[in-house]
Amino acid sequence: MKKIQKNIYLAMLFLSLQFFSNAVEKRDLLASSCNAEELGQMLIQNTSWVNFPAYGNRAEWNAIPGNYSRQFIAAGESVLHYTWQVIPAAAYLEYTRSGNRQVMEKIMGENTGTLKKLVLAELAEGKGRFTPKIIDGVWTLCEMTTWALSAHLSLQKSGLGLPDAEDPIIDLGVGNTASLLAWTHYFFHAEFDKVSPLISKRIRTEIYRQVLQPYYKRNDFWWMAFKNDAFVNNWNVWINYNVLTCVLLIETDEKLKTQAVYKTMQSVDKFINYYKKDGACEEGPAYWSSAGGMLYQYLDLLAAATQKKVCIYSHPLIKKIGQYICNAFISQPYYINFADASAKLNPDAGLIYRYGKATENTDMMGFGSFLAHEKKWESGLPETTLENTISNIFMAPAILQNPAKQPLERECWMPETEIAAARDKEGNSDGFYFAAKGGHNNESHNHNDVGSCIFYMDGKPVLIDIGAETYTRKTFSSERYTIWAMRSAYHNLPLINGIEQQYGAAFKANGTSFVTDAQKAVFTLDIAHAYPDSAGVVKWVRTYQLNRNQSFEIKDDYLLQKNNGNTYLHFMTVCKPELIKPGLLHLTGKDGSVQLAYDADKLELIIEPITITDERLLQNWPADIYRLRFHVKGGKLKGKNVMTITKN
Repeated sequence: MKKIQKNIYLAMLFLSLQFFSNAVEKRDLLASSCNAEELGQMLIQNTSWVNFPAYGNRAEWNAIPGNYSRQFIAAGESVLHYTWQVIPAAAYLEYTRSGNRQVMEKIMGENTGTLKKLVLAELAEGKGRFTPKIIDGVWTLCEMTTWALSAHLSLQKSGLGLPDAEDPIIDLGVGNTASLLAWTHYFFHAEFDKVSPLISKRIRTEIYRQVLQPYYKRNDFWWMAFKNDAFVNNWNVWINYNVLTCVLLIETDEKLKTQAVYKTMQSVDKFINYYKKDGACEEGPAYWSSAGGMLYQYLDLLAAATQKKVCIYSHPLIKKIGQYICNAFISQPYYINFADASAKLNPDAGLIYRYGKATENTDMMGFGSFLAHEKKWESGLPETTLENTISNIFMAPAILQNPAKQPLERECWMPETEIAAARDKEGNSDGFYFAAKGGHNNESHNHNDVGSCIFYMDGKPVLIDIGAETYTRKTFSSERYTIWAMRSAYHNLPLINGIEQQYGAAFKANGTSFVTDAQKAVFTLDIAHAYPDSAGVVKWVRTYQLNRNQSFEIKDDYLLQKNNGNTYLHFMTVCKPELIKPGLLHLTGKDGSVQLAYDADKLELIIEPITITDERLLQNWPADIYRLRFHVKGGKLKGKNVMTITKN
């Protein structure tokens, strides 16, 4: 029954996205750059394209900064006595029983995380001290039926539950683990062979079984987008990147290698085609590293393997996809967080810098340098993927020496995605800042949030987008919009005649515009069509106006077919609200306060405390937040409201 519900949900998702399928632009930037035969002539068939020093090149590994070597060796030493874990059947079945995916993923993450630490330690030290433990780790992983995550087993014919050994699937977990093993094999296969040639053979066998063979034979994984390109998300480029890694490092048949690489190009083209021209990540900045950032990693790998003959960094869209992470930056550590995105991010500084360097974007390079200094790269490197960590080791001097700069843009406008942001002054996070969105209610990782906004003062949150709770089975099911954080009633939006916004591509904004000058920035849209007919709304024009260095205004101009007295204006805030008098509210945060003025003759305020208990949300917000509920008084069918926020 659960499998059926999941399949129905996915079918509805794809059918509703057909509404927007005509927005997919057939660019095919990769496949149009060469055909398969030409690719075969460009492709380096051995592993000489790898720009990391080999394990045996001790001169280069010994030359890395001593603090990095000590860091990696110490991390390796801390797990030398780690007990490799088998994932029991109960851990997989827990997802179907309770919806908890963390039980399985925690064990998997501890195993792969430990292996990564050991690999980095052995590369840094080079004495073979960590090799036996590495062998135990790769053997443990190779003994698994699948590297797929329990939440993704719906890709099997048998559906969710236990993994089917006879039906290998490729998901994010498979791709990530296979890539880690492929790099481990690349660095240490000669060392493994000294112990037993069966170790390297087993790694190759499992990568063939779980990744290469199903990729070669199948075109029907939804993330490939060969069957339906109306909906393509980060899975596409993320998995294709890991597949490409495995093909280039493991496959020895030249014909198969060329065919597989070209197939990844055709599939990733679907991802690029789906991207809107403004370069915005539909899934939000928290997913940029796994979407736009992963696209860069894929392109970088492809360029290296083709002697830079397949290289599309100069295309305007590729440049804009990179620039988006700068556009989404508010102030350290906050980013625009519509949809499932988290407000606080910790992106890979090296990834941003390298993307910027490849696309000649000095803003991204400066931002990467800024983040590297913020994370104190001078003393140590933060944890990321194995290959990104190694890249960061050797790029760190250049990144740290590059001029650091925060991308504090005065305003940005992404017209196809309908996201806008503006602040008082370029290059300064002090003062007023807001971001708002239009779009529709069937975007990737969608919340029902057409017309919502966030507002910050002096770089600190005031009006917020709550984000998403820890993922469970319910998150990506037909029950998604029963989760409070996904509903429009818990976004900065009106509840109209007791009715919330509804899920679906047809529930969208109309007439979205963004106009700016030196004095103000104005975002306007009509959100009436984001609500079902039962809301009885003809027009609801929401306007956000930043009067630079003075105030932030929220305006509503509405026309209703009916008024049952159950209309509210909702706002979510992390600040403690204090009603000074009807019409004047103080919102006090940790580092300051603002006042919100409203017309008490038209609106009556109800303050609703909300206690957060979810671990993921608590990483972004305090335990106590508030929903401000402004009841629209009277039974009028037509009206206007203005709220004005000023600094205390």
